[in-house]
Amino acid sequence: MADLFSSFKLKDISLKNRIAIPPMCQYMADDGLVNDWHKAHYATLARGGSGLVIVEATAVSPEGRITPHCLGLWNDEQAEQLREIAELIKSAGATPGIQIAHAGRKASANVPWEGDDHIPETDSRAWQAIAPSAIAFGAELPRVPKEMSIDEIKRVQHDFVQAARRAYEAGFEWLELHFAHGYLAQSFTSSHSNLRTDEYGGSDENRARFSRETLSAVREVWPENLPLTARFGVIEFDGKDEETLSESIQLVKEWRQLGLDMLSVSVGFTIPDTNIPWGPAFMAPIAQRVRNEAEIPVSSAWGFGTPKLADQAVRNEQLDLAMIGRAHLENPNWPYQAAKELGKDQPAWVLPVPYAHWLSRYKIPSDN
Repeated sequence: MADLFSSFKLKDISLKNRIAIPPMCQYMADDGLVNDWHKAHYATLARGGSGLVIVEATAVSPEGRITPHCLGLWNDEQAEQLREIAELIKSAGATPGIQIAHAGRKASANVPWEGDDHIPETDSRAWQAIAPSAIAFGAELPRVPKEMSIDEIKRVQHDFVQAARRAYEAGFEWLELHFAHGYLAQSFTSSHSNLRTDEYGGSDENRARFSRETLSAVREVWPENLPLTARFGVIEFDGKDEETLSESIQLVKEWRQLGLDMLSVSVGFTIPDTNIPWGPAFMAPIAQRVRNEAEIPVSSAWGFGTPKLADQAVRNEQLDLAMIGRAHLENPNWPYQAAKELGKDQPAWVLPVPYAHWLSRYKIPSDN
């Protein structure tokens, strides 16, 4: 039986444990470029002992950024700087992954701590968002996007392919396509945001066309021996849960046939008016259903920040990997904490040798 500290192999990549750090936007870049913040951030996370570190949502084009301060991978300069991030992660003992993304109608927004809303059109930092249909997300993101032409759809798919190629050349060994959270690909699959009447809208099959074509195109350039994964919102919690989940599982089956190796199971976030049952490990049963019915390895990042819950999800075959995000921001050495709480022998040795040696050598009794 696998547990949180069992190794995990996918294609030619072997992770030392089942702890993964999911993409977490930092909104600290300018012109999509890496800076000292990213270097310190990812080096710190990678030294904490997780098996996999996935770099934050990295835009495939300038208009695909969520905010002006998102990382990018639309040119070679950005790729060359990201190479250092991949090297830092790998040298610390983790597998370097990256998520490539297009924000769709949620683009051109202020960073969360400056409003998390659309940048005013009169602001020189703003740009035109694009989407499957000219329908606004609503709430704090009320601006109506431009409906994409067929040429624009093909151009964005090409941008994903070029970003994937650059990611590989930069040294990343795990690729995640961001098909979730109400961003462009999720917007195409959802009837809430896609009212097109051409081959990219209408039926379930047509609404899924953008994601199928994008995945297939990326599969052509991403090495077959390395994991190609996606994050996808399989459920909206909008009152049509069973219908949406069943459709999502069918789509994941199709993606698997096209070469998808693993799915990060998430929530759609396509519309603001939902009833998400937030709670510890609330996505675990849903992830397990996707795993069983689509016959694909899965991960999830919602509510697994307690070591016991993460370990149980792996032991119960609900998850193959536990994505631990917020808890790593609070404690970058979360795997060490988990190893101690779960009674792992020599827990310090989940950390790099210079830390593990001293933590193991001197054991001063606590006052408790």
